Amino acid sequence: MIAAFRICTVSLITGAAILPAFAADAPPLPAAYAAPAQPLSIVSEVRIGGAVQDPGSAEGKLPGFSKANVNGEILFAKPQISPDPFWQAFVPRPTVGGSYNTGGRTSYAYIGATWTVEIFPETFGRRVFLDGFFGGVAHNGYTGPKAQTPYGFNTLGCSPMFREAAALGYRLTEHWSVMATVEHMSNAGLCANNRGLTNFGGKIGYTF
Repeated sequence: MIAAFRICTVSLITGAAILPAFAADAPPLPAAYAAPAQPLSIVSEVRIGGAVQDPGSAEGKLPGFSKANVNGEILFAKPQISPDPFWQAFVPRPTVGGSYNTGGRTSYAYIGATWTVEIFPETFGRRVFLDGFFGGVAHNGYTGPKAQTPYGFNTLGCSPMFREAAALGYRLTEHWSVMATVEHMSNAGLCANNRGLTNFGGKIGYTF
């Protein structure tokens, strides 16, 4: 009985000595999710960039004219902050923006919502993200009959239209980020003609 007691005592002392070393080698537990603080400003982020106007279309391959767009947009703070990370990703930021075509082709202004999702946040240190936008757009492009479309313009059918956009971004610092962008505008077949516009470009963003 005394021998058994001594064995148990030695085992407990040995285990107590080994346990701290094992705990030191164990991987750290992931940080608990904390809902982001509501920003002091109603403006969450401003972005500026450029794009190529619908390559391959009448507006994108017109010789002798610039195909470049200059774009800017404002993303406002989320109207609600969720304590749940799953639902937090579904709350969008209200967004307004516009794009000016330097070659005199279609320019436009838009309003809608932007959803932002971080891609593999633990792997990439919360630096890589994906944006999705949906909303409406008003433009100064051609909306008349297809047979009378002016040279160098797309037949857009009507205004306003729908706008969908996506961006793959990388956060350089806490405030600055860069993005590769694609956007598409069309009337979803609600008007007689629906050539639409699909533009590719990039942006720089500053988050407050």
